[in-house]
Amino acid sequence: MLFVKTKPGLSSIHGIGCFADEFIKKGTLVRKFVEGFDLEIPKEKVDLLPDAPRERILNYAYFDKETNLYTLNPDDERFVNHSDNPNVGDDLSRESELGEMYALRDIQKGEEITENYNEFDDDIFKKLTQEKNN
Repeated sequence: MLFVKTKPGLSSIHGIGCFADEFIKKGTLVRKFVEGFDLEIPKEKVDLLPDAPRERILNYAYFDKETNLYTLNPDDERFVNHSDNPNVGDDLSRESELGEMYALRDIQKGEEITENYNEFDDDIFKKLTQEKNN
């Protein structure tokens, strides 16, 4: 779940992106997994879905091979794109819960919010390869 104001928009990185709809100060909690809001879907169930819904989940959810679960965020977080130089990520200077992501620097209103998928998504190679081919 996102804890800051955002809106989707056209991204120069890939397709639709998630953009800050307010100034976000460095260190602000941007997203956190919230049970009952964010969906965890076992890989076995995703594998059994018809092509169209399975492809949507594979595109918008992230996969954790340790839990064998896909996590799907139903808010604008699903539009956050990858960057090797993200403005949101783990804040190693503080103790935080799994799934918490913080602003790594000040983020201006209208700026695209980005994360480094390598930090949490075990399907990153598939997603980045797909982006290059589209």
